[in-house]
Amino acid sequence: MHTVVKHELELELVLSPERSIPVPARLMYRTEDPYAVHITFHIDSSFPVHWTFARDLLVEGVFRPCGHGDVRIWPDRIERRTVLCMALSSPDGDALLEAPSSTVAAWVERTLRLVPPGTETERLGIDAALAGLLAPLPADDLWLSDPWPPDESTDGEV
Repeated sequence: MHTVVKHELELELVLSPERSIPVPARLMYRTEDPYAVHITFHIDSSFPVHWTFARDLLVEGVFRPCGHGDVRIWPDRIERRTVLCMALSSPDGDALLEAPSSTVAAWVERTLRLVPPGTETERLGIDAALAGLLAPLPADDLWLSDPWPPDESTDGEV
């Protein structure tokens, strides 16, 4: 059985130090994809934007700056409120977003209770899939049997 943990929230897209605009977003975690978190921006628009990155990155980012490259996350205080900053970079552009830290932390905690760190691999079913791929089939007996008669003759002829 697979479980999905979703939460809709409003992020702030930072345009400048003085100006930001609200952006509706949805956080999503699926137990069948246990290493990843998914964020969808502009969820009511014709062209939503989807980002997927490591859950560990978001877990660490709640406490300290982390990430490099396309996704960087860090906690911050802005005007007496604690936010989680996310810097996202792509060939189409860069975005700096602020999310309510307590909301994201509570959502992350729900995912960690559902799939504790270190148990993600069990959710993938890799061992069962490999066992299925490597299990012998009835037709395998044909491949394993020798199609040629032995070189030794039974009547003693050379």
